[in-house]
Amino acid sequence: MSLVLDSSVALAWVYADETTDAVLRLFDEIRIHGAWAPGFWRWEIANVLQLNVRRGRHPADFRDGALSALVPLPIKVDPEADRQAWNAALQLAERRRITVYDASYLEIAVRRKIPLATLDRQLRDAAVLEGVQLLAM
Repeated sequence: MSLVLDSSVALAWVYADETTDAVLRLFDEIRIHGAWAPGFWRWEIANVLQLNVRRGRHPADFRDGALSALVPLPIKVDPEADRQAWNAALQLAERRRITVYDASYLEIAVRRKIPLATLDRQLRDAAVLEGVQLLAM
């Protein structure tokens, strides 16, 4: 199974109070089969974790531990995603009224013809309209 992993699911895996059995099962699959993400995926996760350090949700050592836990996972940056930012992803964003960031995940799923793992409601709705398989979360 290959899939597109969006940051909302990765962050749900990191934060115990947001984790579900479905998210844990998905990460078991990712350990075996890997996942795809756009190049800014790591930036998104680092940004949320750092914002939560600043807001006092957790200390910096939690952030660092979460990032260390994600490092060994076989999550690959899609090499074509950057080139699609001003093309297919932008068109998806406009057509489905979602952010270009969210559209980048969707664009990878459409182009690769693989499922999308996201907790984002707007992105899930857009994926359905594009005929992309969603993983149960």
